[in-house]
Amino acid sequence: MLWYVLSLFLYFPEDKSEYIPSVITLVIFLIAAILTMRFIIIVSKREARKTEELEKRITGQNQRKEEH
Repeated sequence: MLWYVLSLFLYFPEDKSEYIPSVITLVIFLIAAILTMRFIIIVSKREARKTEELEKRITGQNQRKEEH
């Protein structure tokens, strides 16, 4: 019974050329995922730099106000 249930979900074709479309799809999605993560990291670093510059500007203004 267990073997029958597992055989519904697992399919190993005799002709291994049936794996080619799924490998191509896997590679495409893997490359897309890597590029997306790289894009997110780049944008995040850019936003962090902008935030640091804004923080320096704000703290600089606050220090000038305190001096007067």
